[in-house]
Amino acid sequence: MAKRILILIGTKKGLFVAESDGDRKAFRLRGPYCNTWPIHHAILDPSSGAIHAAGGNEWFGPAVWTSHDLGATWTHSSEGLAYAEGEEPVSAVWSLAPGSDGALYAGVQPAGLFRSTDGARTWTHVRGLRDHPTRPDWNPGGAGLILHSLVPHPTDPNRLWVGISSAGVFGTDDGGQTWEPRNKGTRADFFPEDQRYPELGQCVHCMVLAPGTDQLLYQQNHCGMYRSEDGGRSWTSMENGLPSSFGFPAAVHPRDPRTVYLVPLNGDSAGRFMPDAKTAVWRTRDGGTSWQAMREGLPQENAYFGVLRQAMAVDAMEPAGVYFGTGSGEVYASADEGDSWTQIVAHLPTISSVETHVLDA
Repeated sequence: MAKRILILIGTKKGLFVAESDGDRKAFRLRGPYCNTWPIHHAILDPSSGAIHAAGGNEWFGPAVWTSHDLGATWTHSSEGLAYAEGEEPVSAVWSLAPGSDGALYAGVQPAGLFRSTDGARTWTHVRGLRDHPTRPDWNPGGAGLILHSLVPHPTDPNRLWVGISSAGVFGTDDGGQTWEPRNKGTRADFFPEDQRYPELGQCVHCMVLAPGTDQLLYQQNHCGMYRSEDGGRSWTSMENGLPSSFGFPAAVHPRDPRTVYLVPLNGDSAGRFMPDAKTAVWRTRDGGTSWQAMREGLPQENAYFGVLRQAMAVDAMEPAGVYFGTGSGEVYASADEGDSWTQIVAHLPTISSVETHVLDA
């Protein structure tokens, strides 16, 4: 059956959708949607077919926008996206993920987790995370105290991982009632030398689960790139061969759990742009043991842009497509698993997130 590819692009001025047929040679852009709110992340929920877009800031407040017709019409709701009276209010929703049981999860700022069982119309606070005894020790990253990585287990609705800047990775095996820090082996180079491997306080930037597995996680961190084969209980560095230990997004091949894509930047205090101002997506085929820079079709001079933590994704086609969006508003696409690249969108606002979905035409 013929296929359609949707690229959901969250930006500082609304959500855009780029669409193509299965050839992925020409994309049509539409938008902006969501009344040009800041949209930090958008997904298509496979259980309902609805697009959900997470957004807000201190001025707008938090909300999740929803479209049941692939973007033609929208509603939005913030019902339940609030902490108890007297706590710092929720200012924005930063991440979304569908659970294996049909529920939706939302990560917010200041860091916390919410769950919806009615398609994002209402939300319930998953209190166990913020009730963790380490909560007074959580500190904000550069963009604030944000829960930005949401990784539900593919089949067990009781298991979930989250990433918080700057508190680290936490996991639950009981539906969110209790949580444990899962940061063993990840560095915090900004701490004193004798405290570089704390229980928590690491600045995780992005965490993803390898498809077809239930324990193999990859993480791009403020201080390194890592792999975990035990559900985050321990992490192994996989940055050897990369140009930097600093970067934001990570993506995994849809069928090969050992093929991973990263976009390292030149460092946390050196500008946070492409190393040597030459664009590359780095690919491993062996789970991070070795790396190759994929550059064909990408700018190789004056590339002073960055790529944010949710701004890279893969599609499920054969061969797999890879996509990333930049801080200067371009989207680059590869229809051959990263071997070559084409710019498919330009001149958008700063891109916060990129997600892909394959639909029947």
